[in-house]
Amino acid sequence: MATLEEAVAEGQRHVGTTGAATSRVIEAGAIRRFVEALGDSNPLYTDAEYARQTRWGGIIAPPTFLCTIQAPLPLPDLGFGRVNLNGGSSYEWHRPVRPGDVITAQTTLVEVRGVQSSTGPLLILVREIRYTDQDGRLVAEGRSTGLRR
Repeated sequence: MATLEEAVAEGQRHVGTTGAATSRVIEAGAIRRFVEALGDSNPLYTDAEYARQTRWGGIIAPPTFLCTIQAPLPLPDLGFGRVNLNGGSSYEWHRPVRPGDVITAQTTLVEVRGVQSSTGPLLILVREIRYTDQDGRLVAEGRSTGLRR
């Protein structure tokens, strides 16, 4: 197993690496299943008649729906840690996602660092994800932090 310092050095060699683009057609049924699983009863996401009367003019996906689009970033094994943890995600939205949109997601590794926490060393990997629609317009930008212990 690599030391934290070795894993950080190896990981930093891959900063700027961008994974393959992944595209997905957004279906109204997928939006419905997503909000049902969350227990979100907002009719904007499922009731076409209601949604038509809003400023959006139709059904849209909830902002968190974008997390269902996987955009892999293959990295070599950094030889550190057996446990992977989600350190959090944030998003900035530029426009709503609608049924029929084709959303393309692509991930880039933007930061690798190590810290000594109160429970031991942590390797921190930060990724940025860009989401665009079928016309190439930016839909959202995401940032996620992964932790390896």
